[in-house]
Amino acid sequence: MRKIKPKKRILLPDPKFNDPFVTRFVNNLMFNGKKSTAYKIFYDSLEIIGDKLKEEEKTPLEIFKQALENVTPQVEVKARRVGGATFQVPMEVRPDRKVSISMKNMIMFARKRSGRSMAERLAAELIAAYRLEGGAYKRKEDTHRMAEANKAFAHFRF
Repeated sequence: MRKIKPKKRILLPDPKFNDPFVTRFVNNLMFNGKKSTAYKIFYDSLEIIGDKLKEEEKTPLEIFKQALENVTPQVEVKARRVGGATFQVPMEVRPDRKVSISMKNMIMFARKRSGRSMAERLAAELIAAYRLEGGAYKRKEDTHRMAEANKAFAHFRF
């Protein structure tokens, strides 16, 4: 164990929406340090969302935040060895880890999707998550189902 916890770095807000949450998502989306490309992909996907969901009274940024909230897991299972047997122990997820998991799942399933550009794929995955469907939402549901199935081992929590 460390003696002191490392300081949390403060993320600068993004230039368009002035939101550090967006910067965090773009940092996860980024490949090979190409942040400007990642910003372009993200902003293009929000434009696509704005075009596709015109009838919604929400802005694309609100739709993005709602989609991320829909794929955020509340519990997860961790493997725990007790007396030679390995149990899947359900545990609550820390708030910063919740956000990290949801963003990474969203990006991973967007990359797996079929489509022409990454912006289109990301927009499609965000819209699917907003409507409570898609790969990232299914991953969250599977995680919750697994935790529910292993609820009996909750007393092994550490």
